[in-house]
Amino acid sequence: MATVTSTRPYHIIIFGASGFTGQFVVEEVARSAFEGPSGSLKWALAGRSRQRLEGVLNQAAETLRKPELRTEVEIIVADVSQADSLAIMCQQGLVVLNCVGPYRFYGEPVVKACIENGAHCVDICGEPQFLERMQLEYHSRAMDSGVYVIGSCGFDSIPADMGILYTKNQFKGTLTAVESFLTIHTGPEGGCAHDGTWQSAIYGFADSGSLRKLRKKFGHQPLPVVGATVKKRGSLFFSKEIDQYAIPFMGSDPSVVRRSQRFLYEGHQELPVQYSAYVGVGGVWSLIKMFCGGLLFWFLGKFGLGRKLLITFPEFFSFGVFTKAGPSRKQMEGTSFSLTFFGEGYAEGLDPSQGRPNARICTQIHGAEPGYVATPVAMVQAAITVLNEPQFLPIKGGVYSPGAAFARTTLIDRLNRHGLVFSVKRF
Repeated sequence: MATVTSTRPYHIIIFGASGFTGQFVVEEVARSAFEGPSGSLKWALAGRSRQRLEGVLNQAAETLRKPELRTEVEIIVADVSQADSLAIMCQQGLVVLNCVGPYRFYGEPVVKACIENGAHCVDICGEPQFLERMQLEYHSRAMDSGVYVIGSCGFDSIPADMGILYTKNQFKGTLTAVESFLTIHTGPEGGCAHDGTWQSAIYGFADSGSLRKLRKKFGHQPLPVVGATVKKRGSLFFSKEIDQYAIPFMGSDPSVVRRSQRFLYEGHQELPVQYSAYVGVGGVWSLIKMFCGGLLFWFLGKFGLGRKLLITFPEFFSFGVFTKAGPSRKQMEGTSFSLTFFGEGYAEGLDPSQGRPNARICTQIHGAEPGYVATPVAMVQAAITVLNEPQFLPIKGGVYSPGAAFARTTLIDRLNRHGLVFSVKRF
């Protein structure tokens, strides 16, 4: 297998650059090019269609008023179904940003090509089954090659994973448990998400049994519970913390955080933190829509024809939350998120095995639209951290979650400078 070398023509290659999310990753790389090694970033676009990739470059050049992008940024034609083209792509870059999903269908060939051809791989996957299967099947191979494969480096799940580490670092004592609450704020134009995320959720729900079987193959022992055990809340409750109804967060955040906590506990003897994630769903009308949509999703997602209907008509079945067109730029400009962490633990000098927690902390991450503004920022800054701070990554390569890979880097500082603001709040 090839190993990573700094003599390649490109620092970053964006694979799937003409996809809905990929086009915004292109713009973010262009904005951040001055942050590359030695103050510059050599980068290229990759995908199946040269014509579409040229269109993305033209759009970025116009949007950012950088006409030089049309001539300075190279294009590589590569197809996930053609292993040779992936190999040629990976041999030219230090880091591949993989924007091609759903990852359960298209992600593995890219991971395999990166490892075999010595390119680090960063993706924005929010599919636990893919993320954990890649760790199970490719971690040893990636270590042998010195290649870092770091999944879920978008809104799923850098804010949650790095937010736990931030909260732990700010806490004066031993942090033992954290609950997070996500709230999305939209402007007068409203908001929605592209249906690619919807499709990933459908396939993940349909194949949830495989995830349970996969996890048994790791043979992990349960992580120790430090301090008092925190009871999980119900499937629906009114949250005083965010003053609205909330439900458990169904995305990848809990599983990603758990993987990071396991790595830090087993590899660095850091006490694990109990974690529960919730998302605000608004008032009564939002609750009714969520209940009806959830019922339809649960019923139709169980069989093939139902899944086909969900995929064909995402806007109808999701009550406008997911659309084939995705959000407009005006909608994105008016949308933001807050992820608030409520932590508890034991003050400095106290034994966590004795008595109830006696200290609390509240932290928050605030940022712009999560899917297509915050996600590109997180992904690009993760890649730039890999390029600029290899000495602070885990000693060898491997398949890692963001918290495991970036715990000792300055990624949080980088995110702060790019609009994902971490702060400590008062209760």
